[in-house]
Amino acid sequence: MKHIISTFFLCVLLGNVANAQLRAVTSNGDEVILNSDGTWKYSSEVNGSADENTIIDTNKIVFNKSTTANFPVKSSRVPYTVFIDPKKWSFEKSEGDGPSEFDFTLKNKDAYGMLISEKIEIPMKTLKMAALGNARRVSQDVHVVKEEYRKVNGKLLLYMQMDGTINEVKFSYLGYYYSSANGTIQLLTYTASNLKDEYAKDLEEFLNGFMEKE
Repeated sequence: MKHIISTFFLCVLLGNVANAQLRAVTSNGDEVILNSDGTWKYSSEVNGSADENTIIDTNKIVFNKSTTANFPVKSSRVPYTVFIDPKKWSFEKSEGDGPSEFDFTLKNKDAYGMLISEKIEIPMKTLKMAALGNARRVSQDVHVVKEEYRKVNGKLLLYMQMDGTINEVKFSYLGYYYSSANGTIQLLTYTASNLKDEYAKDLEEFLNGFMEKE
């Protein structure tokens, strides 16, 4: 399962599209998506204008790093650190020029994590819509199940859960998105949808290990 779902995430993060798509503007000024099979859709139908204009609430709970998450995994690109519980999680530095800097595995379980870091500062709305738009190009039924702002270790982050299907496998994708003058991170977890509730506590604890160096 890791190979199937991680392949999906690599496609999303790299912006690869199975059926090549091009954006164009009509004489009336409407943006459309042109598919390789000759069909087309208005961009608003693909991206979902309602998602773009949704008012995102802020969770009143304050989220903090777990006391057992005491092993720091430090980004070499940006001054961000993810503290993990080494008894639960293993990690490895990603090889090659892929988008992720580190890959994580929940030991003896079918759940995984990924840290993507960039030095550029990206507006949160842009980051959210890019992630959602790219996901929909790979899995047409991807949809946002939950989104909210959270205060995590003193920083305001965007939390988003997306569910979808790829190769007939239903998956759930839970992640934190954060950007500042120090750069941008996507701290992601993913697993099969039928396992999400079973692993929910471990996944949230992992996400809450994010900290920005002051």
